[in-house]
Amino acid sequence: MRVHKYVLPVLCAAGLLASCANYHVRKGGQAMALMAYAKAERHFDMALTKQQERSVLVQDALAELKQNKVDEAVAHYAAAHQIAPLTGDDAFNYGKLLMATGRPADAEPLLVQALKDQPERTGIPELIGACQGYRSFYKDSSKYSVHPLDMPGFTSAYSAVPHGNGLLFVGQSSVAQGRPDPWSGMTYADLFQVAIATDGTAGIPKAIGTPVNGPYHEGSAAVSADGKTLYFTRSNYYKGKQLRKGADNVSNLKLFRAILDSSGNWADIREFGYNSDNYSLGQPALSADGKTLFFTSDMPGGFGGKDIWCSTDNGTGWGKPVNAGPTINTPGDEMFPSVVGDALYFSSTAHNNMGGLDIFETHRQGGTWSEPENMGYPVNSTRDDFGLWLDRSGSNGFLSSSRSGQDRIYALEVREPEFALEGTVTNDDGTPVPFAFVSLNNLAELMNTQDTADAHGRFKFKLDPNSAYTLTAEHNGMMRRSTFTSTIGLAKSTTLQENLKLDSLVLGKPITAPNIYYDLDKWDIRPDAAKELDKLVHVFNDNPSLTFELSSHTDSRGGDTYNLVLSDARAKSAVDYLVRQGVPADRLVARGYGETKPVNGCVNGVKCTEEAYQANRRTEFKVISKGDAAAAVR
Repeated sequence: MRVHKYVLPVLCAAGLLASCANYHVRKGGQAMALMAYAKAERHFDMALTKQQERSVLVQDALAELKQNKVDEAVAHYAAAHQIAPLTGDDAFNYGKLLMATGRPADAEPLLVQALKDQPERTGIPELIGACQGYRSFYKDSSKYSVHPLDMPGFTSAYSAVPHGNGLLFVGQSSVAQGRPDPWSGMTYADLFQVAIATDGTAGIPKAIGTPVNGPYHEGSAAVSADGKTLYFTRSNYYKGKQLRKGADNVSNLKLFRAILDSSGNWADIREFGYNSDNYSLGQPALSADGKTLFFTSDMPGGFGGKDIWCSTDNGTGWGKPVNAGPTINTPGDEMFPSVVGDALYFSSTAHNNMGGLDIFETHRQGGTWSEPENMGYPVNSTRDDFGLWLDRSGSNGFLSSSRSGQDRIYALEVREPEFALEGTVTNDDGTPVPFAFVSLNNLAELMNTQDTADAHGRFKFKLDPNSAYTLTAEHNGMMRRSTFTSTIGLAKSTTLQENLKLDSLVLGKPITAPNIYYDLDKWDIRPDAAKELDKLVHVFNDNPSLTFELSSHTDSRGGDTYNLVLSDARAKSAVDYLVRQGVPADRLVARGYGETKPVNGCVNGVKCTEEAYQANRRTEFKVISKGDAAAAVR
């Protein structure tokens, strides 16, 4: 009975722990309902120090996800998933976070589970496809150079646009004193301007001050080409300090306009005419002529989530907003538009996506937009990438990204795509031809580059953008061979592959021209045969001093005389086709051999397989005169 005196204190301690954990879970849930995610996270963390409950792990992960604390959220989702597999929204969130940490193979089964649980949820198949094709995002990483722009004193800096001799951007910092934003625990976002030196370094940022910056959030902005009009995003307050919220406790964003006065200060702030307390508008962007205003909104009439919309200046004000359409907008979120010429850049959680927000490029084509293209790494990363701005040349700019763990501004340089051509020179049996002479001729500039293949027959040339070339290879005792290659229309850095096979130059040696077929008892050139004869046109034109015999052969079936006449007609038909394609007639001789030159024992009186008969039904060519050998063979 003595043992019982220890039981009561143990039970009491356990009860206290459970009570304490329940208190923090309850307070965390209340904070979540108020969207005070930083506070919720603190309470859930405290609860988890008492006991590892799966439901609390999931709630903590969601609070961290809302603050874009990717690594912390991944750790808590992983712990919850280990206790019992995640499903539905939780599987979806965890899968997207794994994509954000560069783990597409781990993300895919979770997204598949989410699709199974929520088949009506749009966008999941695209994310699964992105997991499967993940490497394609890295195929042209040399096109861009990205490096962070140092902004000391800011925990978060993003959405940089040009202004004066520098940039206008959105900044937040850790709270030393005063009232923080309950969502993130940082200061409310304000607009800052900073000078950029010629070497690309940033000066000391300065807040643009009142009346633009106020007690709550000011966000992404756009400045007119003359620098006198500012469009900016702001929390739902105006001419006062009271933050207006809806019944769901959400304060929607609104668009505002400010004018630069004679003293160089922003003044005369006015609301955009289509703002609403029931939905958000923000993240403005102006076309080059200032006549079209693009922005992000979740107003009714979209395709789900947040969409890109635009409004046109009708001379007396901005016209009714028009959705940018289904080519751009998806059931996911499309945000942060910017305009460079006819190109629209925006970020999306959908389309073909690496994870989080990715930056896409689309171009105006008449009255429609081209299919958005993911700009790939390093413009995009596994985290949120957004707020791209490029100068008029399209070669330099800035973007924002959370790839380092917090939103930062990155300088961007767009490099010209680089092209190369490589291949191998081989002989007719596939063996490399060492030290073959190879030349590359730019057809537009008439520039000829010459080189010698290495001991293994390999060669490589640099190519210019939007250029067409002929590539030629030759070697002693072999026929010259050329081919056509081009970089016209190629936008991404590419190494083209072209291999050249050289036939031995031996008088009278037959060379089979494969895949030249005729219909039964006919000698007309079929379309498939024409394609093969076109290849011979190149061979004959590459060797202008040589004279060729083109011969046709039949199998042993049918009469000897009939086969001789038929093969002769086919050979003449082939030669006539070559002449029509530009080969001089005096360099070609047609000859039909019928069944007199079999390549196997399939002769009269011998029953053979169809494959054996086919081997004898062939077209060949051979060199019958070298002419000027010095010109024909190097």
